[in-house]
Amino acid sequence: MTKVVLITGASSGMGEITAKFLNENNYTVYAGTRDKTLETPKILGVNNIFLDVTNTDSIEAATKYIIEKEGQIDVLVNNAGFGLVSTAEDVTDEEIFKQFDVNVFGLMKMTRAVLPSMRQANTGVIINISSFLGKIGLPLLSHYNASKYAVEGFVDSIRFEMSPHNVRIHSIQAGLFGTNFVKKGLMINQATTSDNSAYKALVSHFVPIVAKAINEGPSPQPIADAVKNIIEDENSPIAIPVGAEATSFVPMRKSLSDEAFESKIKHTFGL
Repeated sequence: MTKVVLITGASSGMGEITAKFLNENNYTVYAGTRDKTLETPKILGVNNIFLDVTNTDSIEAATKYIIEKEGQIDVLVNNAGFGLVSTAEDVTDEEIFKQFDVNVFGLMKMTRAVLPSMRQANTGVIINISSFLGKIGLPLLSHYNASKYAVEGFVDSIRFEMSPHNVRIHSIQAGLFGTNFVKKGLMINQATTSDNSAYKALVSHFVPIVAKAINEGPSPQPIADAVKNIIEDENSPIAIPVGAEATSFVPMRKSLSDEAFESKIKHTFGL
């Protein structure tokens, strides 16, 4: 029987390419999107479903619909997320809350929604699209980084709860890929990027580095490949770094002291 996969934030980027790839490999795919206008499938064969991870009613309605129609959600891919560009000094309460509401609280609520049926079925896979920035710090992205650190901690913890019920929890620590993330996935704090900012020199130097890496980055197909591999390999690693930045910085972080690693980051990014 084909496995049923629900992917959040699947209207573009990593989520969209993963939905397309799994559909091509005979999975039944539900692509979660906040766009209510997508009445017809954006990808032939993929089921669009309205899903706003910041709204508990939306989460519960989508989950209930899929389970009633398909009988089970075999795989949840928590992909929805965005990045906040701000200094710790300039950030607003609203920006902090929104960053965590989507990247952390939404992911936790989605996970909570599928766990009862997975536990009862004694099977299931939850894959969280995290980031190499869940393991290292960078300036102007501290709130995004903190949200991904939280995801990594959540994964490490709930694995103990769900292991007796044969539900696997994993994270993909993504590097920088060529997606619409700069255009659609970034929120910019206006004070941080203003001409009067005390951090103007840092912003002028660092933001173009990140934007260039994303805009000119490779296809996110390796993320879709990793999702499929995790689903199909019961012995898959807990956390998988994917992409150049992830496969270089994550192992480096493990091998160096905190101080040595910080020095390496400063040298690499010219900070």
